[in-house]
Amino acid sequence: MNEKTQLGIRILAVALVLGVLGDALLREGPWGFNFFLWSAALVLALIELGSWRREALAGGGHWLLLPVTFSGAAFMWHDSPALKLLNVLAVLVALSLVLLRAQGARLLHSGIMEYVLGGALTGLNAIIGLLILLLGDIQWRGMLNDRLSRRALAVVRGLLFALPVLLVFGTLLIAADAIFEGIIKDVLHLDFTTLFMHAFVTGFFAWIVAGFLRGVLVGKDRESLTSLRAPSLSLGIIETGIVLGSLDLLFLSFVLVQFRYFFGGAAHVGVTKGLTYAEYARRGFFELVTVAALVLPLLLLAHWLLRKDEPGNERIFRVLAGVQILLLFVIMASAFQRMRLYQQEYGLTEQRLYPTAFMGWLAVVFIWFAVTVLRGHRERFAFGAMVAGFLLIAALHLLNPDAFVARVNVARALEGRRFDAHYAASLSADAVPTLVAALPGLRQEDRCTLAAQIINHWSSADASDWRTWNHARTRALQVVQHDATQLRAMACPAKDKKD
Repeated sequence: MNEKTQLGIRILAVALVLGVLGDALLREGPWGFNFFLWSAALVLALIELGSWRREALAGGGHWLLLPVTFSGAAFMWHDSPALKLLNVLAVLVALSLVLLRAQGARLLHSGIMEYVLGGALTGLNAIIGLLILLLGDIQWRGMLNDRLSRRALAVVRGLLFALPVLLVFGTLLIAADAIFEGIIKDVLHLDFTTLFMHAFVTGFFAWIVAGFLRGVLVGKDRESLTSLRAPSLSLGIIETGIVLGSLDLLFLSFVLVQFRYFFGGAAHVGVTKGLTYAEYARRGFFELVTVAALVLPLLLLAHWLLRKDEPGNERIFRVLAGVQILLLFVIMASAFQRMRLYQQEYGLTEQRLYPTAFMGWLAVVFIWFAVTVLRGHRERFAFGAMVAGFLLIAALHLLNPDAFVARVNVARALEGRRFDAHYAASLSADAVPTLVAALPGLRQEDRCTLAAQIINHWSSADASDWRTWNHARTRALQVVQHDATQLRAMACPAKDKKD
């Protein structure tokens, strides 16, 4: 048995263990301690199997496991669904970079397309990597020396193929007839529906883990894909200059015409007939965020296509791109101003906070673009933009968005401004301590509405499953239990429902 086959067998065994752990831990939600345990097990598996192929994590590759570990641990900290989604994104990005690095890429000097390739390779291995491992990488014939062993392997393969088929059709037939269901349960003492769910979840996690580990420890797919040459495409400075120059003129005209609109703020809204705060922000902020998000790939694409056979071409591109970035910063300042005015009038929400944070990340990335791409160091851009993304997620965790939104809106309410009690109650456990502490100072109507919704939701919440433990949810339950008597006294009385 060669070394590659031995490693393949180990990958299968580890994937099966992680599949069972995935079924035991991750079927229960909302995710908390369970996700951290599973992600930590995946990291340990990578470290252990990496000893069989040291170059996979050598040369600084181990540090990429830190975002996976910290993002997994973050599930135990805050309860915000948006933050959890960002945690999952951080884990997926970090794992794709682990695979890309293991297959020979130099992350510090890899371009955007190389990072995209890493994501594609990770997805491809997760989908079909196990099949490649079973049918190509593992040399089964070297393990089987006689006819009996080959027949035993055929029986095992047949059972593996038959099991999911029996589970699917068995579950359907049991659901179709109650008598048949009773006979199966009495004879086999099995609940096919439960068995199917366990088998499906275990198989799902084992499948994707085996494919991913195969890509990191065995695969050489990057070499095959990079050997394929894409068709040569390029644009001269005239074509590029027309595109960027016309866009610069458009941005400049928008800035000049809307200058008062940008910075007039509340005064402009007050003197413009039919213009409300909502229209002022909604018709501007999200459109301007989209503009900023589209400019970055446009500039990267234009620089990639630009023919660099003459030094003057690069200089002209730098001038046009630099002017565009400066104008874009003015437009982004307008977007921030619009959102600030909207927040002052209507309060803060997650839907307003996260796009604002994304705009801040874009501002940092545009500065990094000017420092790298416009100075002839394009190969460093992707890594810096990725690090900025990780830092943004870390900053949001430190900010605690739901608690921050609650603090801002409560402060507005204490000043006598409008307060949406229903929206405040819909925030995650992160906001509960802030909201409970603020209840005595709120208006009677807001106080009774918010208290009723908090007590109805959190008094019935179940914290008995250790797998889903989360600090924010635990803290929210403790606060509600401690102040349950006061909350019930402040809550609006339940309305009798008429038949």
